[in-house]
Amino acid sequence: MADEPILFYSTNRAVPRAGLRAALLQGQAADKGLFMPERVPPIAPDELAALAGRSYPEIAWFVLRRFTAGTLDDARLRALCEDAYDYEVPLEKVAGRRWLMRLDRGPTASFKDFAARMMARWMSAFMAGDEGELVILTATSGDTGSAVAHAYHGVPRVQSVVLFPVAEVSARQRRQMTTLGGNVTTFAVDGKFDDCQAMVKRAFADPALTGIRLSSANSINIGRLLPQ
Repeated sequence: MADEPILFYSTNRAVPRAGLRAALLQGQAADKGLFMPERVPPIAPDELAALAGRSYPEIAWFVLRRFTAGTLDDARLRALCEDAYDYEVPLEKVAGRRWLMRLDRGPTASFKDFAARMMARWMSAFMAGDEGELVILTATSGDTGSAVAHAYHGVPRVQSVVLFPVAEVSARQRRQMTTLGGNVTTFAVDGKFDDCQAMVKRAFADPALTGIRLSSANSINIGRLLPQ
């Protein structure tokens, strides 16, 4: 049933199950596993057929509400979907029954806009009743950093920090990340993507940083997987 809350388990199965809010704000489970839903609610054929002709925000709401039940009410989720997907997502016919969905119409022209924008809005909504701020620490080789930076730019209660290899991103990707300012901070690393990722992992494991509420916007976060 859509109104039954779904819990998320760690793939290493060494920590208790968590609700969507806790799993998303934590990012990676404490046992270094990935949070996954205990079940994936099915969509009946007649429900699927009824989605024909609906807008992308409407379809996103219909699918995601199965995972946000008990965490976000339907009206709030619908508003977040409308805000996240405020651009056209056209379908283009290729041939016969083959169609192409355009995933390049978001602010950074990357398919990663679809997940990053929804995740950012979820996090802001979940942080509304908490004190302090959440710091999103992200390593990127290009597209992820651009999408995350734009998705979190101006989002209340969240700071976004992006690390990227200085010689391995395109000029366009670099401008997309470094020209926003505000709550988005970027660091160019003299190294490879793996060096950036290693720095992020060390930060999460560093006891000296326990006073900072850290989370991740990389694909280890269930908040990236569900909207995508």
